[in-house]
Amino acid sequence: MKIIVGLSGGVDSSVATLLLLEQGYEVEALFMKNWEEDDTDGVCTAEQDLSDAQKVADKLGVKLHTINFSADYWDDVFDHFLKEHKKGRTPNPDVLCNQKIKFKVFLEHAISLGADKIATGHYARIHEDNGIYQLQTGLDNNKDQSYFLHLLNQNQLSKSLFPLGEINKDEVRRIATENGFVTADKKDSTGICFIGERNFSEFLQTYLPKQQGDIVDQDGQFIKHHEGLAFYTMGQRKGLEIGGGFSNSGEPWFVADKRIDSNELVVVQGDHVLLYHHNLNASDPHWIGNPPILPLACTAKIRYRQQSQLCLVHPTDNGQLKVTFDQPQRAITPGQSIVFYDDDICLGGAIIENRN
Repeated sequence: MKIIVGLSGGVDSSVATLLLLEQGYEVEALFMKNWEEDDTDGVCTAEQDLSDAQKVADKLGVKLHTINFSADYWDDVFDHFLKEHKKGRTPNPDVLCNQKIKFKVFLEHAISLGADKIATGHYARIHEDNGIYQLQTGLDNNKDQSYFLHLLNQNQLSKSLFPLGEINKDEVRRIATENGFVTADKKDSTGICFIGERNFSEFLQTYLPKQQGDIVDQDGQFIKHHEGLAFYTMGQRKGLEIGGGFSNSGEPWFVADKRIDSNELVVVQGDHVLLYHHNLNASDPHWIGNPPILPLACTAKIRYRQQSQLCLVHPTDNGQLKVTFDQPQRAITPGQSIVFYDDDICLGGAIIENRN
């Protein structure tokens, strides 16, 4: 069986490639460039990543293909990313990138190159049960990436492999070191590649216009001006730049709400009750296997690496889902994904619309 692995120039995909070879597959690799406007300030290192990927491929004797998916990424991921932020929402481009790029255009391109399946360095597992493919959490709880993969469908899962699903990150680093990979000690990429370590608000301001409004407390008292609701997210602490003089408590300030109609950003101090909600409504539900019978008692995550939370999922008259949590959840964020689980099986997810 011929496998084409997405080789990113990081340690995870490097070890995934080695494991596939050890399992006896015919292996080739592919380096994807998904962002054109990089390397201008040394933040996104596509050139270095390609160099590292080539070194790993050469060491393993694997052919490395390169492809530029930047146009697809802009049309299918980044354009949506900007439109959501314009609405004051906080989208998750990594979720959409997996659905639209890594497991769609990459998959299609790999098959055109003769691949039977593709593989990536994601920490997740795939299990087939009576012809239905299930997405399972990775055994390394600290690295499990099923949250980002919840939009995959049966066809995509049937043609994918996750070699790292059964091992943990420490083991991956050890394997990379033992095999002398240049990526062995390479720092993991964090956040969205095209943003990297840049200031997120400053990055967005290069694409979105400023729309100044008021920052107010829970009582409506004016604190200062903001430059646009698009540049803030629920629960945010850093970047508010609210100094002393607005209260005597000394506790940090957090974003509790974004009032789109009045262009107001509501902030509160400390672990305030306004940061917590029991319920949310979510749209565009996607189920990986057969749709479950609703109402459904399960667990869910409203952000990556969150501990799964007990909840009850109800259908609504407009096709959305109403989710009620056993315990109130902090900083539920419209535009983000809620992902549902039955033990270690990822059932699917939906887009958070509002909370109450």
